[in-house]
Amino acid sequence: MIFDARQLVVQIRLTMKTANLRDLRNSFPTVARWIEEGESVEITRSGKPFARLEPIEPESSAPLIIPDFLARMRNHFPAEKPGNDLSSVVDYDRGDR
Repeated sequence: MIFDARQLVVQIRLTMKTANLRDLRNSFPTVARWIEEGESVEITRSGKPFARLEPIEPESSAPLIIPDFLARMRNHFPAEKPGNDLSSVVDYDRGDR
């Protein structure tokens, strides 16, 4: 069986979206949506690219504060444990009521 190497090659072509000046003037909301979705848009004049519109990098937000779950668990479930009999468990759960 003979294989043709051209059949085995898979080409993935990533193309940048293009818009001409007329597209910008007449349908800018569509071009703006492309940019908002993360696409770079090449602007052409007479079929030749002369500018590129790209989305800006998002501003760095405030640092993420992760709550200390272990401290909260220790707060709700103290280390001291009641005795083995049921009455001491009930007294422990009721606290100072």
